[in-house]
Amino acid sequence: MATTDGPVGDAPATGRFEGREAFRQLLRDAFACAAREGWRELLLSDADFADWPLGESGVVQALHQWSNARRRLTLLAGSYDAIVRLHPRFVQWRVRWEHIVTARKARAVNAQDVPSVLWTPRWVLQRLDPVRCNGMAGVEPERLVLQREVLQEWLESKSSPGFPASVLGL
Repeated sequence: MATTDGPVGDAPATGRFEGREAFRQLLRDAFACAAREGWRELLLSDADFADWPLGESGVVQALHQWSNARRRLTLLAGSYDAIVRLHPRFVQWRVRWEHIVTARKARAVNAQDVPSVLWTPRWVLQRLDPVRCNGMAGVEPERLVLQREVLQEWLESKSSPGFPASVLGL
């Protein structure tokens, strides 16, 4: 159950959330808001994205509406196996929009060390306990800056390219 303060403007709800469904609903709301308001950047980070609603038709439709050449989506994961297995609609969307998507694979010894975060320039969701599926969402500038710095360190020094849109071979 989410214990949130409600949306700020048209942004998704803020505050603490608890439970897998509350987490998934906040993500759905964030993708819908990104499409509606044209957020320029999305950064998604998780051990494997198994709990995320990325394969849902509504989420993929929101991503399709959000997508254009001036947008950027960055993915960071410990493993992309769950995305391929559980979210085929998202995989198809990723192939079509590969020119705006950057995917990185964390070089963590334990994939569970990868932060579970959806970051945007306006709003951030951080899952503090992936097992119990609870965390915080907010719009506070200090929260946005801190999460961006943490993710940037992972992207620059703790990851390498991963999850290609297509696999070319002989």
